[in-house]
Amino acid sequence: MSASALFGNYARSNLSFDHGEGVWLVTSDGRRFLDCGSGIAVNSLGHAHPHLVQALQDQAAKLWHISNLHQMPDGARLAQRLTDATFADKVLFVNSGAEAMEAAIKCARRYHYDRNDPDRYQIVTFEGAFHGRTLGTIAAGGQAKYLEGFGPKAPGFDQVPSGDLDALKAMVGPQTAAIAIEPIQGEGGIREVDYEFLRALRKLCDETGALLIFDEIQTGVGRTGKMFAHQWTGVDPDLMAVAKGIGSGFPMGACLATEEVASALAPGTHGTTFGGNPLAMAVGNAVLDVILADGFLEEVQKKGLSFKQKLSGLVDSHPKVFEAVRGNGLMLGIKCTAPVGDYVAAAREAGILAVPAGDNVVRILPPLTISEDEIADALDRLEQAAVAVEEKLLEGAAE
Repeated sequence: MSASALFGNYARSNLSFDHGEGVWLVTSDGRRFLDCGSGIAVNSLGHAHPHLVQALQDQAAKLWHISNLHQMPDGARLAQRLTDATFADKVLFVNSGAEAMEAAIKCARRYHYDRNDPDRYQIVTFEGAFHGRTLGTIAAGGQAKYLEGFGPKAPGFDQVPSGDLDALKAMVGPQTAAIAIEPIQGEGGIREVDYEFLRALRKLCDETGALLIFDEIQTGVGRTGKMFAHQWTGVDPDLMAVAKGIGSGFPMGACLATEEVASALAPGTHGTTFGGNPLAMAVGNAVLDVILADGFLEEVQKKGLSFKQKLSGLVDSHPKVFEAVRGNGLMLGIKCTAPVGDYVAAAREAGILAVPAGDNVVRILPPLTISEDEIADALDRLEQAAVAVEEKLLEGAAE
């Protein structure tokens, strides 16, 4: 087999998928895998959801792209539905989570610039965070492994330990434009942020005039059983970055803001060629048709609790492989005792797909449409993987 013409920046598995059906992916040679990765929390409604397929096909026969030089009625409708379901008054559509965070960062800085405070541009973030792969968002995340080799870190970002309110208060000053945080760190290892800490952030921002940015790229659009994870806390941000599940596989993102803050991005200050295109807007509206339907999010809460309880039993049964269960709703993680890469590989052999994360955690991120029977099937496969890892550990100890 000849070398691939693709860049080598992904360590890909040897699997090649032909199609998907709900929570299942099918390879070109007919093998079926239960998808508990969802394209890294993206396929919120699974694969080939008929309502989404129909919406995309209908729109594809009419218009694909017209640019933001003209009116976009479906975009205005989707924005209204998002603002009706959140704290926000305004929505800016983009193509990805990194772009949504970039928009939030730019909006926060411009907000203070417009108030005659151009030196107020620092953004405070938290250790272990992940906000994207652009030069700006890797600087915001602050993790050395993502910054290495790309030149000087983009200025304007400070990190403090997660959960350390004293360190945060010492860092925040007249130069601080905003504080940005994930309500649950996804890439960092499904680490939940204490609700009281989020409330303290809101209070600190109110006292200092800094803006509060929530990165809900992975936690949003029903993943935790609420439309957005921060809605469990009673704390509202000033800006929020959204992506992944909002398109259920179609590339799109959004930056949500209050009216006052959104006014900072006046005509000419920011833009996107493809953001808010007709195809994305059709799919986004179709996703909300399902997510916002009566009882859907309550079902996610029930299934998430059931799955977490079953995972707790799995952890208790295999202490040489697992340490603890984390997460909320269907954004779950298992902290591993054994190397997480070994467990993810064993899970793949057992016919289930999961996603590694930081802190030696395996992420369990199934489509929100997963059934109780499919959750039971997933547990059987995760159990098989745990047994396989235990056997490997015994073999290693015997050598």
